[in-house]
Amino acid sequence: MLRSMTGFGRAEKSIQEKLFQVELRSLNGKQLDLQLKIPVQFKPYEFDIRNLISEHLQRGSIECMITSKSNGSSKPPSINLELAASIYRQLKGLASELKADESQLFASVLRIPEVVSSTSEILSEEEWKGCKDMLIQTLDLLNQHRENEGAALEKDLVKRIDRIAELQVKVMELDPQRKKRIRENMLKLMEEHVGKEAVDMNRFEQELIYYIEKIDLTEEQVRLSNHCEYFKNMLAEKEVSKGRKLSFLLQEIGREINTTGSKAYDSDIQKIVVDMKDELEKAKEQVLNVL
Repeated sequence: MLRSMTGFGRAEKSIQEKLFQVELRSLNGKQLDLQLKIPVQFKPYEFDIRNLISEHLQRGSIECMITSKSNGSSKPPSINLELAASIYRQLKGLASELKADESQLFASVLRIPEVVSSTSEILSEEEWKGCKDMLIQTLDLLNQHRENEGAALEKDLVKRIDRIAELQVKVMELDPQRKKRIRENMLKLMEEHVGKEAVDMNRFEQELIYYIEKIDLTEEQVRLSNHCEYFKNMLAEKEVSKGRKLSFLLQEIGREINTTGSKAYDSDIQKIVVDMKDELEKAKEQVLNVL
């Protein structure tokens, strides 16, 4: 089972004459990168909100926006008279000293956040509990979206790995002919340079065996086959977060493909290696989106 890092979730709920909305968006990212936009009344619970998101989403570039608005009778704002008077007197004295315009002084004082506050800026325990449940619901919706995206990713990745395995079979089918051509080419070169009668065939066969062992592809193909099988087994595991593991395994698959290409010395096998690399790069692009 795979889970993508791409997802979306949205929920809203009315609690005590207020309408709360939660919207979550998720994109791929190496770590958890959270952009949190919340009203001032949620500030005391910011740490709890961040922990909930981290626990449920684990990784990705996350944008969370929580909004609230009154959907009932609004309560009158509260004015801190003592603070307003103190600030006004200080500003009036400063304006007088600087001979500045005082016409907008009172309005400016009222715009200071600490002077005028709304009772709606205080979140009750019931409101927080309802919003927390709604946030969890939104996180579940986003994760459901992630799982749907992950199913499509898994299908594509299996297709890519199966294609690499098919191409590997072709490499092994061509390998005996490759060795035969290498032997023929080396013998031809020897005959051209030292003469056919001067070639010591026993020594030639000994040196040929040593050379063929150095460019033998068996080890690489066995490891490549094991890596591909392990990759598909890992896809089927129940673990949710495995994008990094899959990425590391694709690096190992790439290493075996590259070594096959460098040791092949055969144009037909080189063409197959290019196709393998093409499938591998497509798989790497997909794994970047896996949680």
